[in-house]
Amino acid sequence: MAKIGFTLSSEEQPPGLLVEHAAAAEQAGFDFLSISDHFHPWVDRQGQSPFVWSVLGAVSRATERIELITGVTCPTTRIHPAIIAQAAATTACLMPGRFSLGLGSGENLNEHILGDRWPSVDIRQERLEEAVTVIRSLWEGGLTNHRGVHYEVENARIYTLPDQLPPILIATAGEQATELAGRVGDGLVGLIPDSSVIEQFRESGGEGKPAYAQVHISWRESKEEAVKTALEWWPNAGVPGNLFVELPLPSHFSEAASTVDEDLIAESVVCGPDPEPIVEEISRYLDAGFSHVYVHQVGPDTPGFFDFFRDRVLPEFQA
Repeated sequence: MAKIGFTLSSEEQPPGLLVEHAAAAEQAGFDFLSISDHFHPWVDRQGQSPFVWSVLGAVSRATERIELITGVTCPTTRIHPAIIAQAAATTACLMPGRFSLGLGSGENLNEHILGDRWPSVDIRQERLEEAVTVIRSLWEGGLTNHRGVHYEVENARIYTLPDQLPPILIATAGEQATELAGRVGDGLVGLIPDSSVIEQFRESGGEGKPAYAQVHISWRESKEEAVKTALEWWPNAGVPGNLFVELPLPSHFSEAASTVDEDLIAESVVCGPDPEPIVEEISRYLDAGFSHVYVHQVGPDTPGFFDFFRDRVLPEFQA
């Protein structure tokens, strides 16, 4: 059965409110949560970007049953994969059987902050694969040494490990990443409702593994209000091509989104109070073969969204 999740939007909400939203999502009947792992928001208007691993500790105490994934963590540049291995192991101890580590090759927006060069796609994928190797080696629990192309680990051991190691999900934005997800991952995080992505994932070793995707929603009392909210809070949804990977600053995203108008944002974000388009958009991903779809409510009216989604949308997928 398909699972429907809720996005904890770190770019838009301070840490205390993210924790409240996690508890509210559990009460509303969502199956899982996703939380972004950024250093910056996409645009300055969003205004937030707390450290995800601190927030996860609080979420683990505020919830009881709901599952959670990082959507997604980059373990290759600003944070060494050995540190991610320890952070994820601790989180899995706090959320037994409920935590999955979503990994990706990152965006320049977050990974340039220590002065590292932003490499080509091929190098980013090499780093991600080696990072997964480092993380899995450390999760074996013994003294670990690693001398790789991109990373070095010397006499390291993670002492605090969960009884059940978290699955590793790999984000994909192209054929190379999709193949990697099937080959070394325990699941996939995709971007588009394309059945060929799922087919390649399965052919690369992903048969029987979960596939996650995100849907952006702007729920308000009127469609006009919802569109305006989406354009104000999430204009980056209209930024074209691969710019979202390459731009280094929130101000650059604001510039790139300056030509995005209400018509364009409504093509990227499902806007309005009608549940039918939301159900249709989620179903597009499910029909393409995704097993998990998590929704992102754009803007500040999250309590109203929870009531709406619990009563008008979730029953369509729980019948």
